[in-house]
Amino acid sequence: MATTEQFPTELQAHETKDTPAVAIEDVCKSFGTQAVLSGISFAVSRGETLAVLGRSGSGKSVLLRLIIGLQTSDSGAVRIHGEDIAGLSLDQLNVIRKKMGFLFQHAALYDSLTVEQNVAFPLLHHRKEMSDSEQGERVKQLLAEVGMEGHLDKMPSELSGGMQKRVGLARALALEPGILLLDEPTAGLDPISSAEIDDLVLKLQAEHQMASIVVTHDLHSAKTIADRLILLNQGNVTAEGTFQELQSSNDEFVREFLKHS
Repeated sequence: MATTEQFPTELQAHETKDTPAVAIEDVCKSFGTQAVLSGISFAVSRGETLAVLGRSGSGKSVLLRLIIGLQTSDSGAVRIHGEDIAGLSLDQLNVIRKKMGFLFQHAALYDSLTVEQNVAFPLLHHRKEMSDSEQGERVKQLLAEVGMEGHLDKMPSELSGGMQKRVGLARALALEPGILLLDEPTAGLDPISSAEIDDLVLKLQAEHQMASIVVTHDLHSAKTIADRLILLNQGNVTAEGTFQELQSSNDEFVREFLKHS
């Protein structure tokens, strides 16, 4: 079995320049008798943003948990940079997780930590080789990237929802991930704050060229930030393509979804 130190080199052996950052291959997932995902497949390339749409309960959040390894699929493969994560040891899985940033739906900041401490948290645990001053500079840089450099000493309770999302994004970028997973990034925000988050995601994507997967109910946001969209329905990918291609679909569910979203 590979050690944690050896594993990144072995992981690179699975990759070529054309290897998708994330590949979902015929993945099925059920809970008891309820089939949530029924053999879905798609891939996301480096520098590409994919939006995952669907009704509540269609498996969007389950999909994110499968990608990050918090749950396992019943069948099929979840490949991160070419490596099937099924059956990996926890140490190996944690190496892969460090390559992924995750923005939770409600930002999920630690209430007892300041903004600065929240963003520094991944560095404290996974970049122990960095000095305190290096970590401090990295945190300031990250907060500047998301427009929150003047709020280091504030507590999460002192921030608006949009500001909390910005801090959550800074924390998600702390380990310089190649993959960014966003769970409902504009949920609960007013239209102006939602537009600001969309603009920030576009800016960060342009600067970092990550592969991004965005789960959202916000069709306007998906149209704004995504290169490509997939629409889940009854455990399957009902439609895949650009927003314009989905708009041209003759599928009844796709047309109804776009009309009412």
